[in-house]
Amino acid sequence: MNKPLPALRRASATLAALLLAGSATAAVSVDPAIPAYQPVQGVTGAVNSIGSDTLNNLMTYWAEGFNASYPAVQVQIEGKGSTTAPPALIEGTAQLGPMSREMKKEEMDKFEKKYGYKPTGIRVAIDALAVFVHKDNPLKGVTVAQVDGLFSSTFKHGGKDITDWGLLLPEWKGRAVSLYGRNSASGTYGYFKEHALKKGDFKPTVKEQPGSSAVVQGVASDLNAVGYSGIGYVTSSIKALPVGEKEGAFAEPSYDNCLNGSYPLARFLFVYVNKAPGKPMDTLTLEFIKYVLSQQGQAIVVKDGFFPVPAKVAKETIELLTK
Repeated sequence: MNKPLPALRRASATLAALLLAGSATAAVSVDPAIPAYQPVQGVTGAVNSIGSDTLNNLMTYWAEGFNASYPAVQVQIEGKGSTTAPPALIEGTAQLGPMSREMKKEEMDKFEKKYGYKPTGIRVAIDALAVFVHKDNPLKGVTVAQVDGLFSSTFKHGGKDITDWGLLLPEWKGRAVSLYGRNSASGTYGYFKEHALKKGDFKPTVKEQPGSSAVVQGVASDLNAVGYSGIGYVTSSIKALPVGEKEGAFAEPSYDNCLNGSYPLARFLFVYVNKAPGKPMDTLTLEFIKYVLSQQGQAIVVKDGFFPVPAKVAKETIELLTK
């Protein structure tokens, strides 16, 4: 059996068991043990979300679903990158801080310095950070070291410089590799740098894009392109490559492979909130999170192309927020 993914393993000491318990079905569906959302009285006002571009579509769809129950509530969403979430939470300009990576220690420390406690990270979805190529690219898969060779200039993950497709596809010899990625404000950029490049440096030839959609559009319009973003942004014009630690041991970026640890670039997607220990959260923010972690909210995750969280993760989160 494959070991659970390092990025997911760090999120909780018991997470491997949680994920493996939910991986029996090949079809992506919401855990039936997750309850449906039940609207409550007294939910009014406005809530702001500032953070991840990867989560931008999900946040928008969640807001629309939430508004169906609370039409008078205003939900404002700004998705310019995960690095914008911590300052917004610290300054109080946002109640919701979506991030496609875990908050860094220095970001946590700045929040704690102001409030006296750490922000609460809520696992709202699972993502396979995908390596995309044009739909007509015949490549069958890549190792993590080859991904390192494509995107890195320092090769800390064991890669060798790949600038010509002929090094991976003999029939494409002479075709220069065209690289697309995210900008440094992105949590996807940070996660990819840490896990695919082992904190190495990106090549200066990577065309940095302001959003995941722009990466996909770039790859779709460039036969020689390779790029990376969340699996929820895949379209019929591109394909997500299977990725493996070893040649020939490639794993599709599927739900089951994220859960069982065989896909090496799986991660949780988070929404961070300001929850004071021992004090109730404001009703509006709490109910929004309850909706996100409900049957309706997690069905939106599936519809948007990402993967839902297991029921035990959702249950533990709600219990934590209502203490």
